[in-house]
Amino acid sequence: MRARGGEVYRLVFDGGSKGNPGPAYGSFRWRPPSGAPWPVERRAFGEATNNEAEYRTLIAALEYLLGRLAERGANPSHVVLEIHGDSRLVLSQVEGTWKTKEQRLRTLRDQARDLLGRFGDYTLVHQPREATVAVLRH
Repeated sequence: MRARGGEVYRLVFDGGSKGNPGPAYGSFRWRPPSGAPWPVERRAFGEATNNEAEYRTLIAALEYLLGRLAERGANPSHVVLEIHGDSRLVLSQVEGTWKTKEQRLRTLRDQARDLLGRFGDYTLVHQPREATVAVLRH
């Protein structure tokens, strides 16, 4: 798969917490441009709100991909991302169509934007919860 001159990597991510705030977790899966999707990665984040867990999962997924690209000497500026998630709040705040009023979320949003800026291009796609569950199996 190629778009705008770069390799397209597709991400599905999801975060949550047991309680709000409570023990936070997240999972994500990348589909590289060729070959099978990589295994689902799962993370624990300590105490956080559901929205913080969503952001932290997105950040962890972006850092993970940057690490994989560095291992093979690939330039992230030649990579295009297609990011799918069911958190309208996170996707809309990162995109800039929704305001981010809470400072904790602004910090996470800015961190996600900084990481996204290292890639050639990206699109953010809101999808139904069922589509996320079908990929991540939870």
